[in-house]
Amino acid sequence: MEELNFYKDLLLKHYDEITTGIIIDGIKNDKKVTLRVNTLKASVDEIISEFNNLNIKFKQVEWYKDAFIIENMQERDLQDLEIYKQGKIYLQNLSSMLPAIILNPKENENILDMCAAPGGKTTQMACLSGNKAYITAIERNKIRGEKLKYNLQKQGAGTVNVMFEDARNLSDYFKFDKILIDAPCSGSGTDNVFKCNFTKELIEKSAKTQEALLKKGLKLLKQGGELVYSTCSILKDENDCILEKCLKNSDCRLKSFELSNEIKCLPSKRDEVKTIAPNEYFEGFFVAKIIK
Repeated sequence: MEELNFYKDLLLKHYDEITTGIIIDGIKNDKKVTLRVNTLKASVDEIISEFNNLNIKFKQVEWYKDAFIIENMQERDLQDLEIYKQGKIYLQNLSSMLPAIILNPKENENILDMCAAPGGKTTQMACLSGNKAYITAIERNKIRGEKLKYNLQKQGAGTVNVMFEDARNLSDYFKFDKILIDAPCSGSGTDNVFKCNFTKELIEKSAKTQEALLKKGLKLLKQGGELVYSTCSILKDENDCILEKCLKNSDCRLKSFELSNEIKCLPSKRDEVKTIAPNEYFEGFFVAKIIK
């Protein structure tokens, strides 16, 4: 398979043979269905009770009590449930839940979500802040933006302001306490690597966009503020290299954070960043935290 050979050659530039094998096997694994409780509309206990009533087998995630692994239903089955239709649960990969947790949004903070659609991380930040943070969600694509607005309304995230704009063009006049950049990427930590659109050109285009987004984000961040940068890529060209370019000669620096021992990470030269290893529970994912 041509795409797989291309991918393996890429990985071997960054990782050893054993790690490369672990990554490829992890991406090939079928992913477990995972979700989080929308605590703006339901309590964790309420959803556990619903699961029990519906004979849904589940496991609560140790490091994030709002999250669950579903053992006997597929996503399409869950989407037929009333608790899904009412916005009480949100289907989301565990890796995708990490950036908002690491950013740790608080009441009354001004927060910018620079690449917000379809709204999983935006609505999660609203939950984590008890719907009391002031969140600005940016999306340049009108169709994706409408999906974002739909999800915000469905999840009851009432303190989010949506802007249809390219985040790279935001005025430097704006300043935020915290910023989330879940940047567009090649998807090298996901099964996108087995598709024909996974190319050298996609990686290069993604890296160019990521650099522009992060440079803009650092300008918009208040002194003392924090920014979380994440991608669903495990390639250094889209992660470590972007950080190096953007942090060089800036007044910003990486800030360490810890993850649960249950979350397996790939080897890295930097202790401050985390690259999540793909497996049956997690997509391959990169997260870094920056303070100004």
